[in-house]
Amino acid sequence: QVRLQESGGGSVQAGGSLRLSCAATEDSVSRYCMGWFREREGIAAIDPRSSSTYYTDAVKGRFTISLDNAKNTLYLQMNSLKPTDTARYYCAADYGRCPDAIPSQVSINYWGQGTQVTVSS
Repeated sequence: QVRLQESGGGSVQAGGSLRLSCAATEDSVSRYCMGWFREREGIAAIDPRSSSTYYTDAVKGRFTISLDNAKNTLYLQMNSLKPTDTARYYCAADYGRCPDAIPSQVSINYWGQGTQVTVSS
């Protein structure tokens, strides 16, 4: 199994940026479709095998998901943040390849504990 630990959340004003990190231990992220969810809604995913990325419309163009295989760490760069981005963000791992889309919540095998992001107007 893989263990996931998020960091990087916090409070920021609208228009600001944050970068979330998700450190994985006990297994390689290369074996999973890795994603970010907020309040259990998938917003971004990356397939380590193809480097294909997927985004929900609400964050497309503002957020960037990336993976550092050497560090076994997933990232989410969030720019142009809005108050509507306020949520608890979770790192998630779905065993195998991404289904050419963000995996559904029910398919996720492992979750991190989450990190809170608060955007003020």
